[in-house]
Amino acid sequence: MPAFPHSTTATATAIAVPPSLSLPVIEAAFPRQSHPYRPRLREKTRTWLLEKRLMPADKVAEYADGLCYTDLMAGYYLGAPDDVLQAIADYSAWFFAWDDRHDRDVVHRRPAAWGRLRARLHEALDSPLGHLRHGDPLVAGFADSVLRLYAFLPRTWNERFARHFHSVIEAYDREFLNRTHGIVPRAEEYLALRRLTFAHWIWTDLLELSAGRELPDAVRKHPAYRRAALLSQEFAAWYNDLCSLPKEIAGDEVHNLGISLITHEGLTLEEAVAEVRRRVESCVPDFLVAEREASHFADALADGTVRGKELSAAVSACLGNMRNWFSSVYWFHHESGRYRIDSWDDRSTPPYVSNETAGEK
Repeated sequence: MPAFPHSTTATATAIAVPPSLSLPVIEAAFPRQSHPYRPRLREKTRTWLLEKRLMPADKVAEYADGLCYTDLMAGYYLGAPDDVLQAIADYSAWFFAWDDRHDRDVVHRRPAAWGRLRARLHEALDSPLGHLRHGDPLVAGFADSVLRLYAFLPRTWNERFARHFHSVIEAYDREFLNRTHGIVPRAEEYLALRRLTFAHWIWTDLLELSAGRELPDAVRKHPAYRRAALLSQEFAAWYNDLCSLPKEIAGDEVHNLGISLITHEGLTLEEAVAEVRRRVESCVPDFLVAEREASHFADALADGTVRGKELSAAVSACLGNMRNWFSSVYWFHHESGRYRIDSWDDRSTPPYVSNETAGEK
């Protein structure tokens, strides 16, 4: 199957998807597309990672392109202006770097370092301008990316984004405590926490940047729109759990749906994999139903006024990109070096991270 069967920016490349992770419905019904800015995006984000010192130069040179972080965003936020997509892609690359720091703080039992970082991120989120020169590159990089995201839509959108990301930071803190204390959450508790650690509502908020319009509360909270948004994110989070299970078992993780099912419901590894896969697959028909309902809702917004026409177009653009998330997430997991655990020298230590206590100098 070509990786980019409909892309105008990449040469088609055959990707081998393991049978246990293959989802023929995604390959057939969710054709992959990519933003035409994709090649430049990769180059500029690599430069940004170096300038902000978010990864060591040797790690950037060897691994940044192969991690495919920018490809993930280029396959999601179609229609975004180039500068908007660049800001989103840099923020996404920062998010992965933050996730890696969090993981290393857990692995090396650094609660004080994590506590300081947690407090600084909360502060930088509320006052990014004052943290652009912070001594910890992760804090300074966050401030830079947030400030750029804040430039595109009104203050009300910025405040909502901040509220949502404050919750993400606190969810990462709960994950830190669970992992350092060996606590495996039960499935329902885990799924609720996962919606925060995966940042469901952050990626959904950013759809509005891509569409160039803040959506009113009545639109964002409409049941059909909200359900379509949630299902696209649940698919991504649960498919990530399915693909990450070997890596996370090797890394002594506790935050994975499969690990929760094994621990609390007595499933074997094979049974847990089958159950996670079942949940992943169920998102697809459920999304298609929600997508149709949300599309009818979008059409109804076009009430003959200019505002109605523009709002309808923005909602339709957001829905189209929710659909793109399925294919972008799917192929990302089979292209990115982040999941090629069998090629690592140490299955518990990703080769693209530094084990130094960053930010503690």
